[in-house]
Amino acid sequence: MTTLFRTTCLAAILSVAGLAAQAQTALRLAHAAPETDLQQNLALFLKEQLEERSGGEITVTIFPQGQLGNDAAMVDGTRSGIIDVVMTGLNNMTGLVPEAGAFELPFIFPTRADAYAVLDGEVGQGISEQFQGHGLKMLGYPENGYRNMTNNRGPITQPGDVAGLQMRVNNSKALSDMFQALGATPQQIPVAELYTALETGVVDAQDHPVGIVQSFKFDEVQDYLSLTQHAYSALALAMNLNKFNGLSEEHQALVQEVATEAVAMQRGLAQDREEEMLADLEGKGMQINRDVDAAAFQEAVRPVWDGFVAQNGDAIVTAITSR
Repeated sequence: MTTLFRTTCLAAILSVAGLAAQAQTALRLAHAAPETDLQQNLALFLKEQLEERSGGEITVTIFPQGQLGNDAAMVDGTRSGIIDVVMTGLNNMTGLVPEAGAFELPFIFPTRADAYAVLDGEVGQGISEQFQGHGLKMLGYPENGYRNMTNNRGPITQPGDVAGLQMRVNNSKALSDMFQALGATPQQIPVAELYTALETGVVDAQDHPVGIVQSFKFDEVQDYLSLTQHAYSALALAMNLNKFNGLSEEHQALVQEVATEAVAMQRGLAQDREEEMLADLEGKGMQINRDVDAAAFQEAVRPVWDGFVAQNGDAIVTAITSR
């Protein structure tokens, strides 16, 4: 009886411990954007919905504005398990899966609908699966938006207007190659250091979606915003693969379901608020230029596509453009 009693007690303790462990599934979510950015809206949606729909069995702590390191550090931290979920520019992950760089090619997505169809469809899912080999579970592709150019020299309406600019670039090879082809001098600077670099004249131009220009307050150090829309910029929402696989099947399904809803919500906000953001920037003194010769830019940057195909083959570019 004593042995049976002890065995029963141990089983009960282990059962309670298992439930406690499940109840204490805590996720750390990190991103580099300010709390005023739509990336924080997505993070808050994810937190609220996961906590509510899991009955408190999953909790999420958000670390915005690069609190856990720059983009590269956050990606590495997520792969190692120090961070559970990361939201970052997809360009910060193309070193792991070079074919994902096709999504960064200038003018490859004529419309947002085209981008969504590719990223959420067979092509995007194929790329997502490749990240599992690097310890990451891709949960979706939120929106950073169409990239536009800002500078202090004047409106950019045609390719020649870019020549001679000291242009900050991210680590996207496609964008760096594009600005080089246009005659600018690209310099890679982390986004967290960009405001100071613009303020001190280290660079005099940069490119980002409208939401980032607003949330990082680049209007304070840049006079002209030209809506070149030269590249669609996707974000990546990814989770440590071991952490995801360690969840119950029910919680795995919930995380993916909520992530998909969060991406859709954030994309909708990005579209709905863009004109409002532009009006805000204009009201703060930024000169908005919509007169851009898109056809001339597309022709000028075509060699960037050729360079990508030479390095990575034409399969993914063909899959994107022939759908």
